[in-house]
Amino acid sequence: MKRVIFVGNIGSGKTTLSQVIHGEDIEYAKTQMVTVWGDDIVDTPGEYLEAGYMKGVLNVTAAEARIIGLVCSAPEPRNKFSPGYGGSFAKDVIGIVTKIDIATPIQIERAEKMLRMAGARKIFKISSYTGEGVPELAEYLAESPEEAAEIISKLKLKNTKVLSESKTSKK
Repeated sequence: MKRVIFVGNIGSGKTTLSQVIHGEDIEYAKTQMVTVWGDDIVDTPGEYLEAGYMKGVLNVTAAEARIIGLVCSAPEPRNKFSPGYGGSFAKDVIGIVTKIDIATPIQIERAEKMLRMAGARKIFKISSYTGEGVPELAEYLAESPEEAAEIISKLKLKNTKVLSESKTSKK
């Protein structure tokens, strides 16, 4: 798989997406430091984006990545990507709108616009829980169709019944 770095706010879904792509069970884990999943996904703490003085660390950490994945949670109204932010990396920049299973169409559209303004050239809309959009992202990140098929076959997605129950209990 092409090496990708996921950059986004705290709680945007970077770690969950990393777990899903690598066929891991989804377990909440607050990323405290840069974490490498396998040899190909660099998961960064949201604080690195949110604290302005840490943005330079992201540029250095991204040096060996081929793709910059700007991750934006659709239901989250705040965004720390400044216009043109992706241009600071001089690499392929994609946008990943997460949590589309719990967002309204207006929230998804807003997140997509923010990612485009930040410099994402291609946008993926995904739900790590239902799996919607994850195979398309896996195909994009894969080096070959065979590798994409292998990644997709390993995807572990949370039971949508459990997701529905958790939505109901939050009301």
